[in-house]
Amino acid sequence: MTHHEIYGTLYVVPTPIGNLEDMTFRAIRILKEVSLVAAEDTRQTKQLFHYFDISTPLVSYHEHNKHQRERMLIDYLKQGKSLALVSDAGMPAISDPGFEMVHAAIQASIKVVVLPGANAAICALVGSGLPTQNFYFYGFLPRKRKEVETVLKELQSIRGTLIFYESPYRLKGTLKLLHEQYKGRKIALAREISKRFEEYLRGTTDEM
Repeated sequence: MTHHEIYGTLYVVPTPIGNLEDMTFRAIRILKEVSLVAAEDTRQTKQLFHYFDISTPLVSYHEHNKHQRERMLIDYLKQGKSLALVSDAGMPAISDPGFEMVHAAIQASIKVVVLPGANAAICALVGSGLPTQNFYFYGFLPRKRKEVETVLKELQSIRGTLIFYESPYRLKGTLKLLHEQYKGRKIALAREISKRFEEYLRGTTDEM
């Protein structure tokens, strides 16, 4: 009998990024069937659980406690109990906590099952109208201007569509830097994806 058969399973479960109808039937079933759910923000996940009538126990797993929680959750899985990992919205481990937990589970020979589901980066890419055959997802840019400039310079050699997450409060400053370093390049801004006021702005860095 292998470890996979003795240990529980770690399920990575995407949650809605806006519209609750983005939740899949399978995701709801898994969240009801596992013994425990590790959530980035238990308060946020409780709202989701209330909507879908899920009563599975919750434990927090976020940026500030992930290392101490990891050992506890791995021990839990080794007892033969399965758990699900969720973030506030979208796919865990993509600009959200989760990578370290998945890595630790694999190192411990624990089975990891990732459910498909909502992801803002891929939705934005497809809706942008920009080429999709080659793309590079960076995630959130650094906060300091000099660091952003360095990152953008390093990425200039990449042939493909670049995808960034950015705060609306820093968007104007970032657009100015993109205009300086990527003059005339096609760009799309996507906001409120999957929500009521979803919007895309498409053009060039000069126009934006």
